[in-house]
Amino acid sequence: MAKPVVAIVGRPNVGKSTIFNRIVGERISIVEDIPGVTRDRIYSSAEWLTHDFNIIDTGGIDIGDEPFLEQIRQQAEIAINEADVIIFITNGRERVTAADEEVAKILYKSKKPVVLAVNKVDNPEMRDQIFDFYSLGFGEPIPISGTHGLGLGDLLDEVAKHFPSKHEEEYDEDVIKFSLIGRPNVGKSSLVNALLGEERVIVSDIAGTTRDAIDSPYTYNGQKYVIIDTAGMRKKGKVYETTEKYSVLRALRAIERSDVVLVVLNGEEGIIEQDKRIAGYAHEAGRAVVIVVNKWDAVEKDEKTMREFEQKIRDHFQFLDYAPIVFLSAKTKKRLHTLMPMINMASENHARRVETSVLNDVIMDAVAMNPTPTDKGRRLKIYYTTQVAVKPPTFVVFVNDPELLHFSYERFLENRIRDAFGFEGTPIKIYARERK
Repeated sequence: MAKPVVAIVGRPNVGKSTIFNRIVGERISIVEDIPGVTRDRIYSSAEWLTHDFNIIDTGGIDIGDEPFLEQIRQQAEIAINEADVIIFITNGRERVTAADEEVAKILYKSKKPVVLAVNKVDNPEMRDQIFDFYSLGFGEPIPISGTHGLGLGDLLDEVAKHFPSKHEEEYDEDVIKFSLIGRPNVGKSSLVNALLGEERVIVSDIAGTTRDAIDSPYTYNGQKYVIIDTAGMRKKGKVYETTEKYSVLRALRAIERSDVVLVVLNGEEGIIEQDKRIAGYAHEAGRAVVIVVNKWDAVEKDEKTMREFEQKIRDHFQFLDYAPIVFLSAKTKKRLHTLMPMINMASENHARRVETSVLNDVIMDAVAMNPTPTDKGRRLKIYYTTQVAVKPPTFVVFVNDPELLHFSYERFLENRIRDAFGFEGTPIKIYARERK
């Protein structure tokens, strides 16, 4: 099921990004050596006790040249639209400001749960100053210090009380759930309608006319599926026209609920940076991926066009080198029949498990072909490998020292596993553990 979404809102210079980084912890500083993944600090995953959730830092939403209060208002509106719970950050070293009151007015109208936090309360003597913030009308303010990490446990305890219940419609295990993600107007809704054979979703040339995420169960050749169509813009207006990042926020919940993610590109317009950003989240979430080039009917073609476009995709999406590519037209339904077999294959590989004995034969053959690296006179020793999870396939390599398994050799092992077992359409994860 989709994780709850928490948004951090407040005027500038109250410490929103500091709180964001504190809650996220070390995750934000992880830098994977994977070429082509466009990263964005606006969004991350976090956990507190038994709760996993997603968190948005509205301080990372750049509205452009709007006036000061207008920027605050628009950032708050994005958070209201996307979040289940809102953390309203204020500055305990100052009194309530007009900008604080402006944010509060917007949040009143949201009907979303709001937890008020007073930041920069770095010592107990300052706690008397928080009473001024009762005037904002969100109940008891929680004193915190982002710099020193004080009070964040109390804050997250209160936030977790407002998370939606975990009840969600569950589908049978044999149902393949797939979602369509992509920037506005790549034809996601048209593709859903083409697959379903009916006008189930609003289709328009105006970008962003899908109003909500829609689950559409259907059966094809005896196999049951659920299409999760991501929402487009819920409202028109400059706030969404001037920030591309809403597409990522909308896609995340659908990604988390999916077995397979279709990254839909516009064949007419080609590839832009936002496509890479959205696709990167599907990769990082560990979902199976199929790249779909839509509107192929509108492209002037010769015998080289498809091959050249495919090469462009491979160049731009190097982190999705395992994903198959399908060219089709939702409008004319040309080549539409090629999509479902790719979804089936990606789903099957995503859930595939290999025998430990066969896996170790492959790894030992790989080591014989390309001996393990050395570092400062110490050689990596691989004792054995086992698959510990599926969706995505996850492998643990037991070694003498995990630090000796460099990224390049890990990539080599991944390629050998793919050569032996396929796994087309799905990422695979490899972790090194020291053998005790």
